[in-house]
Amino acid sequence: MVHQQSSQPRLSPTSDTKDMEDRQDIVTLLAPRLAYFAGVARTEHVTRAAQEMNVPQSTLSRAMVRLEEDLGVDLFARRGRTVSLTTAGRTFLASVERALAEIERAADEVRADADPTTGKVAFGFLHTMGAETVPGLLHAFRADHPRVRFSLVQNYGEAMLERLRAGELDLCLTSPVPDAPDLVARRLDEQKLRLVVPADHRLATRRRIRLAEAAEETFVTLEPGYGLRRITDALCREAGFKPRIAFEGEEAETLRGLVAAGLGVALLPPPAVARPGVVELTVTAPRAVREIGVAWLEGRPDTPPVAAFTKFLLSRRGNLLPA
Repeated sequence: MVHQQSSQPRLSPTSDTKDMEDRQDIVTLLAPRLAYFAGVARTEHVTRAAQEMNVPQSTLSRAMVRLEEDLGVDLFARRGRTVSLTTAGRTFLASVERALAEIERAADEVRADADPTTGKVAFGFLHTMGAETVPGLLHAFRADHPRVRFSLVQNYGEAMLERLRAGELDLCLTSPVPDAPDLVARRLDEQKLRLVVPADHRLATRRRIRLAEAAEETFVTLEPGYGLRRITDALCREAGFKPRIAFEGEEAETLRGLVAAGLGVALLPPPAVARPGVVELTVTAPRAVREIGVAWLEGRPDTPPVAAFTKFLLSRRGNLLPA
């Protein structure tokens, strides 16, 4: 048969790509036979190994022959019904046993994480939820599920949604409540935002304020990408101005400290503990709140502990935040 050369240039794989493909091919070939090989090596008898592993002897014998053919080396010296490892076989066995032990460990770990009683939930939440809200939620949930374990991640909203999509989190508390086709999100509560001003500020004697009255103030805010920053920008825009930013940070309590130091004012949720040096004003217009919701990946199969914690969070609608 004569093959005609294509008029289109063909890209040859790099040596690194070819090496990777070769490794994948050999792993695909070898993986199903490794447990068989370890069993035969342990018993040094194909019939006995077949009985212990509950497979036909013919299947086991063929698997060992194919394994040696794929590797291109003799793993066993055969003497009648018995076999013994060659030098290459002993070298191969040491690595196979480590690989099988690691697979067994991984299987035990994922089964343990899915256990209804002692399983694990990978849960993300906003920094501002960490002082009171999340500890209170976990304490209440563990009253009925005392042995469920948690892997906790504290971060800003977009970062947690990325980790949801990467499969690193089971669910997260975030704000604003995301609207994306690959996510399921449920609104749980809303939290009032206050205008925080220094204690010696001209507005510090007020209890309430329209946000437009702070149009000439300098603001300290979270960095772009944080949900609270987007809400701050949107509320100021609704009030008719663009805030002048003096500092962008990563943590709400840091901003509160900077307000106390006189660097500016900030729109923030209530603190877990009152901070000296600042006054927190109720914003009457526009309505200054942020929605808090729970999100998870669309189509995600739930383990029993994750399903139980999701159900618990949904039961806290309207009662998520400390009074």
